[in-house]
Amino acid sequence: FTILSDSCHSGGLIDKEKEQIGPSTYRAASSLSYKAKNIPFESILEHLTTLTGINTSDIGTHLLESFGANASLKFLTPQLESELFDFLKADEGILLSGCQADETSADMNPMESGRKAYGAFSNAVQMVLKENSGRLSNKEVVMMARKVLEAQGFDQHPCLYCSDENADATFLCQPEAKPY
Repeated sequence: FTILSDSCHSGGLIDKEKEQIGPSTYRAASSLSYKAKNIPFESILEHLTTLTGINTSDIGTHLLESFGANASLKFLTPQLESELFDFLKADEGILLSGCQADETSADMNPMESGRKAYGAFSNAVQMVLKENSGRLSNKEVVMMARKVLEAQGFDQHPCLYCSDENADATFLCQPEAKPY
């Protein structure tokens, strides 16, 4: 499976996959003005504590109390989690994340009236695919999208998580390059 995640803190969402293109420590001065959207952890924790009446900083405990059997399997007991997720093996997924785990993904807010907001990384990937008619590898798509975002003044660093083989595999279902 392939996941393209253009959401805040999406770096590292996939388990058991190698980080092919990862964190960057370079921070360019941004020329764009955009506001990252996030809710402080403390606000979420305070809200969940009010709902559950439990005094703990463990979000998973609050989610289990709030949602019971409908809570994500990720928050069930470690033993059950281990039994359920042991079947996942490396090389079963590809994650193209819009940013590193410690970053936010910017939203574009077009000035033209009537246009909807969209993710900067999603837009960069679409631009890369439009500008390149041949097949591109997952690694090439992420590297080119990084360059597009940098040129647009965004301070986010897309990442790629997958096996070595999938890093060089063709990104999704791209058409064959047409011979001239």
